[in-house]
Amino acid sequence: MDSALTVKNVFVSYHGNEALRDVSFSVDPGSLVGIIGPNGAGKSTLIKALLNLIPKDQGEVKIYGKNIKEMRKFIAYVPQRSHIDWDFPITVLDAVIIGCYPTLGLFKRPKKKEKAWALQCLEKVGMQDFSKRQIGELSGGQQQRVFLARALAQKAQVFFLDEPFVGIDAASEETIIHILKELSTNGKTILVVHHDLSKVNDYFDQLIVLNKELIGSGKIDQVLQADVLSKAYSGRFSFLDKLEVQA
Repeated sequence: MDSALTVKNVFVSYHGNEALRDVSFSVDPGSLVGIIGPNGAGKSTLIKALLNLIPKDQGEVKIYGKNIKEMRKFIAYVPQRSHIDWDFPITVLDAVIIGCYPTLGLFKRPKKKEKAWALQCLEKVGMQDFSKRQIGELSGGQQQRVFLARALAQKAQVFFLDEPFVGIDAASEETIIHILKELSTNGKTILVVHHDLSKVNDYFDQLIVLNKELIGSGKIDQVLQADVLSKAYSGRFSFLDKLEVQA
């Protein structure tokens, strides 16, 4: 079976400053993958470069052997909450219905079927009772659930989430990771930029470790090791005492 995601020799720079250097890895279908590394390591940059949201200096990205443009409607992206205009005058339901557009076809508008599907997705994340609220009226955790519902509405095959657990309540985090694990079990591939290293064992089955270059990638038991994390975090890894790592 083809890899769900294949990344080869990706370089990214901003104004002449190197952000990512020669990053290559692959992800198997149905994997739940954590992207970890210190602040400034290029984690969010990596996701944006893979999705062609920012330019690459060089490199190749394939989704199931095809380029991003060909696979766009099968890819869902949940950006950081800080990058979203929460004052935009849109209801929760309408925000989720937007996820239906990639599969509607050119110039077609959502109808009763799409509205019903959007409501199902809201129910999945426990937000059906908030469908008429303006998105800016929600808490951080509720907002994150709504944008996960929008991704679900898209019926994507590959999901990219950038720091989905930052600034949200424990109940929302539990709901979101439960849904992501369920998606993975059903063959969907999910990549998550993540910062809480104490939870990587519980959340992910594969890790990508970055610090501007690829430090390690693969199954948890292959990557969650002291030498890999020490290299990524420049030796600042007192948190390892709390992790199940191999010396």
